[in-house]
Amino acid sequence: MGMIIGAAKGFGVTFSHMFKKVVTTEYPEKPDATAPRYHGRHILNRHPDGLEKCIGCELCAWACPADAIYVEGGDNSEQGRFSPGERYATIYQINYARCIFCGLCIEACPTRSLTMSNEYELARDSRKDLIFTKEMLLAPLLAGMEQPPHPMRLGETEKDYYLSGPSNPGTSVGAEGV
Repeated sequence: MGMIIGAAKGFGVTFSHMFKKVVTTEYPEKPDATAPRYHGRHILNRHPDGLEKCIGCELCAWACPADAIYVEGGDNSEQGRFSPGERYATIYQINYARCIFCGLCIEACPTRSLTMSNEYELARDSRKDLIFTKEMLLAPLLAGMEQPPHPMRLGETEKDYYLSGPSNPGTSVGAEGV
């Protein structure tokens, strides 16, 4: 008699779950939307003319608690200009095997070059494939952008890039000292 009661309880659990709402998601075919402020893969942004915003200052690498970022800066020249300032990042790497997606690198960036996207699918078969290079992190060129190196097109100095143009009435009075 005890076996019949046990079997009835087991079937009761089965039947009760048969009529509940299914919570399975069809992940690869229909991924769930992420929150708007989700911290995913990093992006190195560009100026509207295509020059890189990264000036190779290495502040993001210094701010990273997981030591996941490696930056090596180089000097711009008039023949080979990659960013509006004096320097640019010749080598930029993020090791996603170490990154904890805290966002401290974003806060440390003085030029707002580094941002985080909503992309979260970063799994790879090999650990060395988790090291993203500058070419992998750079934002794609949009219409009207030119592949660096090229001369500055948005103004005569790097301040024109970072203060929104040479004759912008929206800049603050104390912005000259920045």
